[in-house]
Amino acid sequence: MVNLSDISQSLQSGKAVETSDLIARAIEENYSADTILKQGVIPGMRAVKARYMRKEIYQPELLIAARAMNMGIRTLRPLIALSMGNPKGTVIIGTVKGDIQDIEKNLMALTMEGAGLRVIDLGIGVSADRFIEAAIMERARIIFCTANLPATMGQLKLVVHAATASGIRGRIKIMVSGAPVTEKYCHVIEADIYARDMVNAAEMAGSICGGDA
Repeated sequence: MVNLSDISQSLQSGKAVETSDLIARAIEENYSADTILKQGVIPGMRAVKARYMRKEIYQPELLIAARAMNMGIRTLRPLIALSMGNPKGTVIIGTVKGDIQDIEKNLMALTMEGAGLRVIDLGIGVSADRFIEAAIMERARIIFCTANLPATMGQLKLVVHAATASGIRGRIKIMVSGAPVTEKYCHVIEADIYARDMVNAAEMAGSICGGDA
C-alpha cells in the first residue's frame, strides 16, 4: 500500500518518474485527488519552497523538484477532472510579465481544480492586458496573478489598473500571491484578495465562485 508521505519525499528529492509512479499507485488504491494533493504533493512542495527560502537549496534543486511535481500533476489531473462535476466558476491564473518561475502558480492552479473550479492557466510572463482579455473571454470571476520577484511586483498593480480601465472591475475579483507579496501590498495596489498559501487560495476562490455553477 502506498504511503502518501513517500510522494512528498520523492518530490522533494526531484525523482520525477518515481513521483508519478507513486501517484499512479495511489490512484489505483482509490485515494482521492484531494487526499493525494493534501497529504503528498502539497507538503512536498511546501518543504522544497521552505528550504529554498532558507537558502538550503538553490535554483537548480528547486527546478528539479518542480519537474517532479509537474510530472506528478500530469498523472493526477485526469482524476481531478473526473471528480470535479460541474465547475463552481472560472479562475484565470498566470505568472506576471517578466517572471519566469511557475511553481507557485502550478500549485495554486492544481489546488483550485481540486476544489472544483475551472482554471484557465495562461502560463508565465503574462501581461496585464492578456489577463483582462482572458477574463472577459472566459467570463471569469477571479483573476489570480502571482509575482515571485520583487522586480515584477509592479505588474500586479498594472493588472488592477487594466481591470478598472476595461470596465470589468465591478464583477471580478483580483487575487495576488508570490514570495515577495504581502497582504499590505495587496491593499496598497487595491487588489481584492491576498492568498497566503495554496489551500487558503482555493478556499477563498471556492467561496467567491460558489454561486456561479
